[in-house]
Amino acid sequence: MGIFDKIGQAIGASKEMSIEDYMGSAEMEDVDVLNEPADMYVKPVSIVSEEDTKLIEAELEKKNIILLNLEEVNKRPNTRAAIIASIKAYVTKINGDIAQLDETRVLITPAKVKIIKRKKAQK
Repeated sequence: MGIFDKIGQAIGASKEMSIEDYMGSAEMEDVDVLNEPADMYVKPVSIVSEEDTKLIEAELEKKNIILLNLEEVNKRPNTRAAIIASIKAYVTKINGDIAQLDETRVLITPAKVKIIKRKKAQK
């Protein structure tokens, strides 16, 4: 019995499932086996519709930072405007912050995490 078989048994993987299959499974998606759990994560999220704002709100409640990809909704300016307005309202309500990085990416932070948007001039 190899070391990966022992590890697989210890974490509950069956003999029929290889360790590679287990590590690629949906339940292992958010697990970092090399490090202890972090207090917060930076999570990339691609938004497609207004319903996706609920996912963003849930992640912010978990104190995670969101790197939002707007590429899909940029094709629909009215939808994009409504989504951004909804996210801004929620972020303001929880005392978080939001900043546009470029045409397709927005950084969103949870409560009590602020983004410095301007660099101070050096003296």
